[in-house]
Amino acid sequence: MAPTLAIVGATGAVGTVMIDIINNRESVPWGDIRLIASARSAGKKITVRGVERTVVELSPEAFDGVDIALFDVPDEVSAQWAPIAAERGAIAVDNSGAFRMDPDVPLVVPEVNPEKVRERPKGIIANPNCTTLSMMAALGALHREFGLKELVVASYQAASGAGQEGIDRLYAEIEALAGKRVGVRAGDVAEALAAAGLPEETPFKAPLAMNVVPWAGSRKDDGWTSEELKVRNESRKILGIPDLKVSATCVRVPVLTTHALAVHATFERPVTVEQARKVFQEQPTIVLQDDHENQVFPTPAGVVGEDPTYVGRIRQALDFPNTLDFFVCGDNLRKGAALNTYQIAETIVG
Repeated sequence: MAPTLAIVGATGAVGTVMIDIINNRESVPWGDIRLIASARSAGKKITVRGVERTVVELSPEAFDGVDIALFDVPDEVSAQWAPIAAERGAIAVDNSGAFRMDPDVPLVVPEVNPEKVRERPKGIIANPNCTTLSMMAALGALHREFGLKELVVASYQAASGAGQEGIDRLYAEIEALAGKRVGVRAGDVAEALAAAGLPEETPFKAPLAMNVVPWAGSRKDDGWTSEELKVRNESRKILGIPDLKVSATCVRVPVLTTHALAVHATFERPVTVEQARKVFQEQPTIVLQDDHENQVFPTPAGVVGEDPTYVGRIRQALDFPNTLDFFVCGDNLRKGAALNTYQIAETIVG
């Protein structure tokens, strides 16, 4: 009998993308697909795989008969309900940050560590943060060949990484500044936004339109942010390198969707640009855009809405042995969230 899949948070931003992914798959292994959301969304009709389905309210009984439950909800909701789903017999695949660093919960990227889906003592599997995921297919492939030793990353993160609030704020700032020639003095952009009636409070700590903001996530010790520590801790866990040296700087940029990362990766064994290109070309979920002569490389605007990881600007680091520099782009709502979560479910049923 074909397994039953549930999507918890089916009416949210990531849940909506997940339904789009399922609808566009050539085939799916599910006998039934159950849509679950808050009481506010219960009763809504959504068509999945040509069948109109009714969203049911989140409750313990909603998981009865479910084999795999995909959670696309805030941390606190997952923390409460993923264990309940597991108790009712479902394998919970969680896209939030609630369980990522739990030693009894595997953190899975199917291109890198698919075997970990079988090691789930709590009945829960975690999906990594979207920033980490944007580079993990590329790093995992290189690590298998050359042995990753050190990693320095600068991320350029889209406004959608801050949720709908981030998207709405960037749109509002762009609209407020449209057609205006804003001065170049410090504070001119902020003054123009205030004059347009935008509230001073923003999810980005500073104006994002016509700007970049070197801060993403919440404040942690010694000047680090939660996003930067996620890159470090999650990379170590996914790749199985507990002593991997990692340093990350996360920057918010005025892009709606798709994260980009500049990666500086040092390996145990010698590696050339040509070897790296060959490794990337052999990966079915990586698209190589690395034509230096014609200046063809990935950009967020060229990648948004796409499932693969895009890699380009591959260079041999000038002053660092066994080291490559390259640029990665990945849609943070697809591979960075919904797609990887769904791929974990596909990996489970194998």
